[in-house]
Amino acid sequence: MSYYTPNPASAYTSNPASSYSSNLSRYPSSRPRPYSHQQGPPAGSDPQLWQWFCAVDTDRSGALSVTELQDALVNEFDLDTVKMLMNIFDTDRSGTIGFNEFAGLWKYIAEWQRVFKHFDRDHSGSIEGRELAEALRNFGYNLSPPLLQALEIRYASGAPSAYGPPPGITFDRFVRACVTVKTLTETFQRADHDNDGWIQLNYEEFLKISLNAP
Repeated sequence: MSYYTPNPASAYTSNPASSYSSNLSRYPSSRPRPYSHQQGPPAGSDPQLWQWFCAVDTDRSGALSVTELQDALVNEFDLDTVKMLMNIFDTDRSGTIGFNEFAGLWKYIAEWQRVFKHFDRDHSGSIEGRELAEALRNFGYNLSPPLLQALEIRYASGAPSAYGPPPGITFDRFVRACVTVKTLTETFQRADHDNDGWIQLNYEEFLKISLNAP
């Protein structure tokens, strides 16, 4: 069975309880007015998800900040991963996550959890080197052993030991690692106009790619 990296667009919907099937093809031209706690959730939305959204919206603003979003994810995610998810789903670039954005993010995470469990062959709760290589191959990324090792060390859940393999990659870091590889690959492909596997960059272009990486 082939697996693909979950797509944020397919996780988005204006009706989060029903199908989560609408495609995010266009960003809104202006920030939508957030749903208030008194007004209640959008029609047809999941009431349990709405209750959880309201519970972590501690300033009652109708939208979640980065720290509130981290609380919503029950601290399973480190701050860097939360910021990455915020950047992906904050489609109106308001610096916060409204309820519809949150519903899409919630489904996106659920899809990643299924992927993670599939490739966590030994059910250890983390992804090790061979499991990471298998996952990336299934996503279409055939990385060399040195690059895979660098990726494993970069996103390991703890500092590498002088002896033995690096510690495994936890769920939140696995998501970040895969999204990083996907983003950088797509950026490279856009610059590789003749598809020969080589690109030429100046210093500023290189820095821009590096700084825009998740």
